[in-house]
Amino acid sequence: MESQEKQSRTQYWAKRLECPVDEDAGYHNTFWCNRDLIPIPPSRQTWTWQGYAGYWVIAGINTTAWTSGSSLLSLGLSVPQAMGVMVGVSLISALIAVLAGWPGSHQHLGFTVLCRASWGMRGGFWPVINRIMTAIIWLGIQMYWGGQAIKIILGAVIGPKFVFWRNTLPAGANVDTASLVSFFVFLVVFLPCLMVPPERLQMPFRVTFVMITLTMFGILGWAIGTNGGPGPLLHTPATAKGSALSWPALFGLQSIVGSQASGCLGQSDWTRYAKTPNAALFGQLVAAPIMICVTAVCGLLITSATAEIYGVYLWNPFELLLHVQQTSLTADCRAGTFFAGLGFLCSQLALCIVLNCVSAGMDLAALCPKWINIRRGGYFISIIAIAICPWQYVSKPSTFITVLSGWSVFLSPMTGIVVSDYFLVRRRNYHLGDLYTGNRSSAYYYWHGFNWRGFTAWIMGIWPTLPGFARSIQEVSNNNGWDHIYQITYFYGFFSALLIYWALHTFFPVPKQTGSSPFELAEHVQMLYSAEGDSQREVETIEAERLKVDV
Repeated sequence: MESQEKQSRTQYWAKRLECPVDEDAGYHNTFWCNRDLIPIPPSRQTWTWQGYAGYWVIAGINTTAWTSGSSLLSLGLSVPQAMGVMVGVSLISALIAVLAGWPGSHQHLGFTVLCRASWGMRGGFWPVINRIMTAIIWLGIQMYWGGQAIKIILGAVIGPKFVFWRNTLPAGANVDTASLVSFFVFLVVFLPCLMVPPERLQMPFRVTFVMITLTMFGILGWAIGTNGGPGPLLHTPATAKGSALSWPALFGLQSIVGSQASGCLGQSDWTRYAKTPNAALFGQLVAAPIMICVTAVCGLLITSATAEIYGVYLWNPFELLLHVQQTSLTADCRAGTFFAGLGFLCSQLALCIVLNCVSAGMDLAALCPKWINIRRGGYFISIIAIAICPWQYVSKPSTFITVLSGWSVFLSPMTGIVVSDYFLVRRRNYHLGDLYTGNRSSAYYYWHGFNWRGFTAWIMGIWPTLPGFARSIQEVSNNNGWDHIYQITYFYGFFSALLIYWALHTFFPVPKQTGSSPFELAEHVQMLYSAEGDSQREVETIEAERLKVDV
């Protein structure tokens, strides 16, 4: 009797904790489906071209683009050569974003569901898990920099007592007291933001777009005006020639493109909210390349000018503002750093949501759709990102950062597979209902839920790059053949996986490989009810059992 009571209570709470379902919805929470995984209905297709332009301004003005000049100059390039590489980065990133985002804007499906077509209904969990792992680390790092923005703001408001707050933490903590306090203050600001659904984020993003743009150009004007010019860094010559320059330049190009890999891979997670099929194109083809290039140029100019002012090269904008406060705390300085910190705070809030929480939240929803949606997944990811103590990876660089930076070795073939599947294999059509059917009747069930073609293409896209990847981690590269393959890892992985996947589906086709069928919600519900039993009867039974237990 006691075991029956416990079982009844478990069933009751399992039902109560299921993800919300829209009123009069034609779908049902199952192992494959919930509100955030189905094709986005017209009522939630709210994003216009202005929203996507703001998205790419926020994604373009980040520390990766800001500090890219430092990375390229360290490889031996001159400033004009570095800027040429950044132009290439921006154009390639824009093109990949368009290709990866096209299924979202036209089929209103996210990357998580698209993987089921190319990897299989069960095999699709593999790329999802990969993306969750990278999102956890990058979210933690972005939250840490958000904490640094809070530290700048508090330093401007409180003054010397906070800026020079004595550190009470041991050296092994790799974080000071003020930074740790600021990190948790950022969490208090950030976590409530996850309550806002993606379709309602356009207005907050527009505000952030204005603030971060004004912040970047404000710092640029101050740096050049205070120094009386851009400084000598712009005249730095190249320190290498011939192949000693061309291979590092190519490596720099693909490395920075690879740093955008996760965002480009998950473009469909955002383009599926597009109000019109082409709403995202202006942001992807115009705003994205312009902002990536402009941010890199501004980073170079600001660093060059402030190097003459303070006598040290500070490529990271957060470190620059903190250094300014430690050098001078006049009223003008405090006001300037306050507004700059506020701009970067808004930017970090948006970046945490744009690049990590929404995509990773949907990935987690795919693992357990009945009980996890984007919002719950975002909170779950945030908790893990806090638990890993992200300041350990920022304050104390290690081999782990090298591994994380080279993660495009694994992500670039996944991007190639998604693009190949949609454009070349499926010819831009899907059997939508089959993407939510986890049995042999689905066109995407393949062999026990796994598509061996996708796994084969992915393995062929990564294995030649692994020796060079390992050698770069061990710092024993000597420019041999394996090293050169690794230096073009993103391009090799993308194109090799794309072509191999297409070839395998051409020579080993599957039933219903092409063609389309709509996601008929009424038929979907009927199918689910026949497979799972009458849902209403189940609810009534659970409620009756609960009443018995209470009595």
